[in-house]
Amino acid sequence: MTQQTKVPVVAVVLAAGSGVRFDPANPKQLVALNGKPIVAWSIEAFENDEHVDDIVVVVNNTVREAVEQLIDDASYAKVRAIITGGAERSDSTEAALTALADAGIPQDAKILIHDAVRPFVSRQEIDGCIDALDEFTAATVACPSTDTILLTQDLGDREVIQSVPERRHSSRAQTPQAFRFGTIRDAYAKAAGDPDFQPTDDTRVVVDYLPDQPVAIVGGSPRNMKVTTQDDMPLARALANALAGAPHEPQNERQRAAKEQLHAMFGKAFGVEGE
Repeated sequence: MTQQTKVPVVAVVLAAGSGVRFDPANPKQLVALNGKPIVAWSIEAFENDEHVDDIVVVVNNTVREAVEQLIDDASYAKVRAIITGGAERSDSTEAALTALADAGIPQDAKILIHDAVRPFVSRQEIDGCIDALDEFTAATVACPSTDTILLTQDLGDREVIQSVPERRHSSRAQTPQAFRFGTIRDAYAKAAGDPDFQPTDDTRVVVDYLPDQPVAIVGGSPRNMKVTTQDDMPLARALANALAGAPHEPQNERQRAAKEQLHAMFGKAFGVEGE
């Protein structure tokens, strides 16, 4: 990986979600996978990438104390700030951007915004975003869709198909989503005047409010999954075991067992039957 000019690379890890679809009484950011909280997996992905300079973690008041403690215990050297987010994802992003602006970050800095509950992001995906910003001002990790996507509309009390985009042009958005700092600040500034502004991710803000700025696609994978509901936990545990190894088993045996479990989980999730 090469960079044309060295500029600050900052990862923003969004861990302020309320997790109402998971378990409001048990914040998913703090649920352990192979003995490590989900948010710690995400922080470590950026902590261990030599191309990332700084990390900002965005939390809510419910998880703040626990996240501060785990960061202190792990001595993550790149975490520069832990800030409080807002009610919506976009509010949390804006809080981070404001904090970065107040810190005097340059307009050409590279900002990688990542969902804390995507614990298995790879170095290839992170570095792909950083590299893409040498050519574009915005980029996102995305995974090609293996399913046909249907765009729908309301017809009376029922939804009907409006259109069917070609599958080869259909992808599922993941994170990190990466931007030159000036670009994402400009997009949010323009969006602030729109009363209907309700984006589900940050690339949508650029696409809608800076339509002349192309957003590059960085290849993702099913491994970069998002833990949203309890139904996601079996696959997340299998992935964690495959990556870190389950305890109390010989190394080669636990790796073999984890890989077999992972293969079975992916086969079930994506409709691939074993031979």
